[in-house]
Amino acid sequence: MNEYPLTGFHFLVVFEIFPQLPSDTYFQEVSGLTVEAQYETYKVGGQNGFEYRLPLRPRYSDLVLKRGYTMVSGVSAWIIDAFENFNYQPANLVISLLNEEHLPVSSWYVVNALPVKWDLSSFNAETSQIVIESMTLKYDYFKTLNLSGAAATVADLLSAAGGGISISFP
Repeated sequence: MNEYPLTGFHFLVVFEIFPQLPSDTYFQEVSGLTVEAQYETYKVGGQNGFEYRLPLRPRYSDLVLKRGYTMVSGVSAWIIDAFENFNYQPANLVISLLNEEHLPVSSWYVVNALPVKWDLSSFNAETSQIVIESMTLKYDYFKTLNLSGAAATVADLLSAAGGGISISFP
């Protein structure tokens, strides 16, 4: 068993939308997979030394996905359809960290994601940079998947996406 910390540069993002192309799983950066506890303070009469903190529901931050802009993308079409046609359809997605054999070692299942913002990087004639597409999504919550469940879920989602990518599990 490897005791080294996991690296964050080899990962996969799979949406539960149709159509999804193989290029829809590749992203340059994923951020915002964050949960924060919220507390309500409760003051008790006669006790001036402290306040009780009662836990409330957790708060989840916005998820930001960045990648090189491509002309054909099921994920981009899903977002553009929401903004241009006011057709907001929640989508679930799985974010997986992969090992050197391209197998998931840790995964998160994001539930009911909706687009909040879609952005393209600036165009500049003086540089030869790739255009970066940035997608900001709100979601209800995420669940950390166990390793066996993560492997099966990612394999199922990839096969449903048209089989453009194959991952075999021992």
